[in-house]
Amino acid sequence: MTLRARQPILAAPMRCPYCHDNDDKVIDSRSSDGGKAIRRRRQCNACSKRFTTYEHIERQARLNVVKRDGARVPYDREKLASGVQKACYKRPIPAEELVKLVDTVEESLFRLGEREVPSIDIGRLVAEQLKRLDQVAYIRFASVYMQVRNIDDLLQEVREVKDAHQPPPPKDQGNLF
Repeated sequence: MTLRARQPILAAPMRCPYCHDNDDKVIDSRSSDGGKAIRRRRQCNACSKRFTTYEHIERQARLNVVKRDGARVPYDREKLASGVQKACYKRPIPAEELVKLVDTVEESLFRLGEREVPSIDIGRLVAEQLKRLDQVAYIRFASVYMQVRNIDDLLQEVREVKDAHQPPPPKDQGNLF
């Protein structure tokens, strides 16, 4: 069994925290935080001091939400989850289903590959998922998302949801009236 000399690990240079030079070499590299990060021991070529850096995978791509008034705000998963939870308040929906709904919407957003997404598109995705999950939660969400202006608009949306989800009567059942 032969021992091979350990080759230096190539990585992008970092600025030394001591002398601020950006000429360094990686001495050691290993997985950290359960595989979610890489820990690198580095040595500055200018001052010979050693320091540690951590590399993390970017949790989510930078995504901006374009509001109705044209303002742009960073995407916030917690805000999305909060809106879904408000719509589903006191409804018999397991928490896992809500997390799954938010995951599905978020996955659809990032699959678009866009840097900016209109808030209307996000609302439409949430509404589609809620419509399948719970009719009351959907109506609650849609009344805010669609900016219902009067009771007639709300009643029209309720009728559409009711008609779309009304199961047909059994074939052997006769008409009552």
